[in-house]
Amino acid sequence: MRYGPTHLHPERHAPVTTADFAPILLIGAVVVLVGVLAVRVASRVGLPSLLIYLGLGLFLGESGLGIDFENAELTQVLGLTALAIILAEGGLTTRWTSARPILAQGVVLSTVGVGVSVTITAGVAILVFGVDLPTALLFGAVVSSTDAAAVFASLRRLGLPARVTGTLELESGFNDAPAVILVVALSEALNTSGSPSILSLVGLISFELFAGAAIGILIGMAGAWLLRRSALPVSGLYPLATVALCLTGYATATVAHTSGFLAVYVCGLVLGNSALPHRSATLGFAEGLAWLAQIGLFVLLGLLASPDRLLGVLGPAILVGLALLLVARPVSVFLSVCWFKVPWREQAFLSWAGLRGAVPIVLATIPISLAVDGSERIFDAVFVLVVVFTVVQGTTLPTVARWLGLSTPLSEREVDVESSTLEELHAELLQLTVPPASRLHGVYVSELRLPPDAALTLLVRDGHSFVPEATTRLVRGDQLLVVTTIGSRETTMRRLRAVSRAGRLARWHGEVGSRLAD
Repeated sequence: MRYGPTHLHPERHAPVTTADFAPILLIGAVVVLVGVLAVRVASRVGLPSLLIYLGLGLFLGESGLGIDFENAELTQVLGLTALAIILAEGGLTTRWTSARPILAQGVVLSTVGVGVSVTITAGVAILVFGVDLPTALLFGAVVSSTDAAAVFASLRRLGLPARVTGTLELESGFNDAPAVILVVALSEALNTSGSPSILSLVGLISFELFAGAAIGILIGMAGAWLLRRSALPVSGLYPLATVALCLTGYATATVAHTSGFLAVYVCGLVLGNSALPHRSATLGFAEGLAWLAQIGLFVLLGLLASPDRLLGVLGPAILVGLALLLVARPVSVFLSVCWFKVPWREQAFLSWAGLRGAVPIVLATIPISLAVDGSERIFDAVFVLVVVFTVVQGTTLPTVARWLGLSTPLSEREVDVESSTLEELHAELLQLTVPPASRLHGVYVSELRLPPDAALTLLVRDGHSFVPEATTRLVRGDQLLVVTTIGSRETTMRRLRAVSRAGRLARWHGEVGSRLAD
């Protein structure tokens, strides 16, 4: 199989008609439907859904239905764009109150940890593949980054302590940036028979990361200010505008030759933690878009792979993967988080939960597009490594979490509050539904103890609306409308979340609604 661009013959440049496009649309729609259903199947059997998507791509490819797709350059462009969308969703759904306490260890793990992992993996690659040092470092850089899609999809269902989930999410959101910079720099050096110095690489990575983060912060803050002061005619435009702002951060940083991945994640983080109107709808839209990006990305990577060549690298890929999982990852975790007094159980889980996914496979297309010698073998080995160790790690994460005593049953106590701006009144309207297991059930309205400039104005129960009194008792399924001034919005939302998780004695139990429960 040749990993080059597909060239069309001049005689095939006929006008594209609806009849020509309909089969493509049909295949795309069926792939998306199968991908959506695969999420349900994967959750039941405990198999990561990305493997089903990769398998679907292989089934559609040259060894299956015969679709001959060989365009690594197009895969790289679409893959990086899909990863930007996934990172945007990750930033939007990450709570700053949970991320702030573990920000330092997340940053160290995503930078120092990447460097340690690259170094150890490169040493093993020299022994296993017999390649030179620059090529081995390139291989190590490709597989050093954990995958945001795999982390976001897998960890949030395990009921882990907030600091563990937050550390892994921050790492997967941040570490794509240095990994991409390393892969591009090493690929270009190999392509020109050069050898970048360590100081130049460190300087380049530092500049691109700081500049990318600054761009993400600026666009996120400007976007939040604009959305809060815009009265759009349709509520569905707010989610669209929010995602567009995140991608603006990615594109701006990329054009400025800085880290687009870090910019899009930071921009999403800023926007997701701002007082955005229709927040719940925005997060739902971003989540659906991220799933669509995952489905399309993994299917595309499956199409690009050549099954007949994968068996030839199976043994070496497994050896490198074992070294990565059992040596490089634990050492990188220990050297990164030991300064923060992280308990050994959490360090052990952080080591096992370094999930690889689409990111290493997409990064492996970069040396192919630059025509680096041996790049096809790197792609094949990375593909095998990701598939095998996604099965090993993904299916055992719940068991490992239980063995380490980190997994706790999840309950439906978290209340989701959506806001709409009442611009002329300098107020906001909060809308929420009392979840099935929420401790808001049975609480009197007077016991909510909302700020003085906030009030529960309407309650909808069993389809009937009424204005509640101080002695009205809330029950499961109630829909509430709360009017609050803009200045008290965050305080009101934190109080509602605190009572939802801990009941009327929330403050007595130390719950103030500003963080996720550990």
